[in-house]
Amino acid sequence: QVQLVESGGGLVQPGGSLRLSCAASGLTSGYYAIGWFRQVPGKLREGVSCISSSDDETAYADSVKGRFIMSRDIAKNTVSLEMNDLKPEDTAVYYCAVETRYTAQAMCRIVSADYWGQGTQVTVSS
Repeated sequence: QVQLVESGGGLVQPGGSLRLSCAASGLTSGYYAIGWFRQVPGKLREGVSCISSSDDETAYADSVKGRFIMSRDIAKNTVSLEMNDLKPEDTAVYYCAVETRYTAQAMCRIVSADYWGQGTQVTVSS
């Protein structure tokens, strides 16, 4: 059973930075994509950034390109999301997720995942 545990959320001022981490356990040696998603109350969950286990292909939502950087540590089974120049509209609950069927780009685009973490709140406010 795959388990995902996010950490690193919190309150930050506009223009500030935060780093989210996701520790994954139970992953097999097969293909998977792992990604970050976010959701605010009353809105659909959206893909933020997704990366494939087979290569370094990384997908980003247009709204975060140039500000967010996703990275992974294969040996530790962790992924991180470095979020810079944060804006109030980045406020959301951020989820880590794993998808075993689709590419990283498809995972982020269609918001598909087999496993989800519990989420961590990110609030950008002065």
